[in-house]
Amino acid sequence: MERKIRVLLADDQSILADGIKSVLSSCPDIEVVGIASDGFEALTMTDGCSPDVVLMDIRMPNMNGVIATQEVKRRHPDVKVLILTTFDDSDYILNAINNGASGYLLKDTSSAALIDAIKNAYAGDTILPAKIARRIADAARMVSSDREIKLRRSFGLSEREVEIAVMIYEGFTNKQIASALKLTDGTARNYISSIYEKMGASSRSEATEKMKEVISQ
Repeated sequence: MERKIRVLLADDQSILADGIKSVLSSCPDIEVVGIASDGFEALTMTDGCSPDVVLMDIRMPNMNGVIATQEVKRRHPDVKVLILTTFDDSDYILNAINNGASGYLLKDTSSAALIDAIKNAYAGDTILPAKIARRIADAARMVSSDREIKLRRSFGLSEREVEIAVMIYEGFTNKQIASALKLTDGTARNYISSIYEKMGASSRSEATEKMKEVISQ
């Protein structure tokens, strides 16, 4: 590796942040460039120290991790944000990822898994532990049968295509859909292309608009 991966920690629990710093400092490929105690400070420090990856707690004073993630990604689209929390709640998961997070880790993850997740996020992967991926898939399936029926009847979609179409409608990226449904990126793209074709749409925004029209009927 030509240079170390620069990591900023954002956690209001200083003991936990120090512990994570100690773990990451044992990895020769990673450099911890700062520790922020709340979301606002995380945003300010990201502006100043140019990290590659931010490890972002969800619940922090002054500015929570979801809002901080949104702001970091707005100002610095290339910075990867990994949500690190004890809360495996699907609302937090969906909010954080829909606001640009590269993935989600629980604080009970092992040291090796944490280091691997940072390296993989830096490389552009989406990080979703299996039980979190299942929650996202479940959340995507918890839509009204009426909405699914409308999409299936209007566009002639298969059950899997309806599931993916709903995730597109909810704002999931291709990579997040693939990860949540345990598909390869190529398979997810093929499904999405088929959905667009059946809808007569040439883009994600056009497909979303067509779905909105059908669902609102």
